[in-house]
Amino acid sequence: MTAINPLHPSIIPRLDPEYVEFYTKYLANVPSQHQVPWTPDLRNQPAQPGGSEPLKVGEIRDFSLAHCKVRVFTPEGEVPDGGWPVFLFFHGGGWTLGGINAEASFATNICKRASTVVVSVDYRLGPEEPFPAAVDDAWDALQWIYHHGAHELGINTSKIALGGSSSGGNLAAVVAHKASLEAPHIPLVFQLLIVPVTDNTVSISGHPHASWVENQYTPSLSPEKMLWFRRNYLPRPEDWGKWEASPLYAPDDSFRGVPKTWIGVAELDILRDEGIAYGEKLKSYGKEVTIKVYPRAPHPIMANDGDALQVGRQLISDACDSLKNAFQAA
Repeated sequence: MTAINPLHPSIIPRLDPEYVEFYTKYLANVPSQHQVPWTPDLRNQPAQPGGSEPLKVGEIRDFSLAHCKVRVFTPEGEVPDGGWPVFLFFHGGGWTLGGINAEASFATNICKRASTVVVSVDYRLGPEEPFPAAVDDAWDALQWIYHHGAHELGINTSKIALGGSSSGGNLAAVVAHKASLEAPHIPLVFQLLIVPVTDNTVSISGHPHASWVENQYTPSLSPEKMLWFRRNYLPRPEDWGKWEASPLYAPDDSFRGVPKTWIGVAELDILRDEGIAYGEKLKSYGKEVTIKVYPRAPHPIMANDGDALQVGRQLISDACDSLKNAFQAA
């Protein structure tokens, strides 16, 4: 039987052999979401195979904000003096897929292994709620944490970090810049971005980020799928270059207030170069930035941290360690 989405011959020798085996077994005969008629029910499909199970944490609670919900994961054990640190998290899914249950494994790993409250945001999604709805929800979540978190969650509002994966990394970066521009600004201690979208102006020709062409045959996130996500979230091309959609182009003043940052990118991801470019731009403003490129890995490695991919497990460990160290240094 011919596979629906076979790996392109040119990418196979470049990919991690673990991922080649995993993809061929579980994903080669599954149509991608952008290849089938759109329905919101696509969000109810089972999570991608290959991920780990969520860890046990002390408590999980949901709260309702103005236009969305947040899910709060609290560690086990005694509340530290001054309150828990807090990590504001935005899930991936191209601003189209995912939801309140998305990426619970990552959230619980961060909660338990970095000893922090995690607030995961169920932001509004396109195409029903296009840009800037997700940005508004992301910003509301940070303001709620900053102004109400000490009372509602028992957190230390001098130890706020934020981050996200893919489109969630985009939202995290946007919120970090908005916090920097706020008067008075909302202080953040750390930003953790995993395979983030930082530039929604990139064309399929690879301008201005060559990884779109170099990795055009990569599995999971092809240029065609990324443009499908972009059209769902940003149906007006005139919005693509706005900095709240493309944080690589945020105002100069906002870069000066962005906190210490860790960025993890995948070598075989079309988004690799824009993630690196964002980190390098932060460095040009004197910011402390760690950029780690995971070799032979495609875009969804964070979701493949179970039996599927050792490099996915390594990324999770690196993210937890970097956040834990940032909180300890704060």
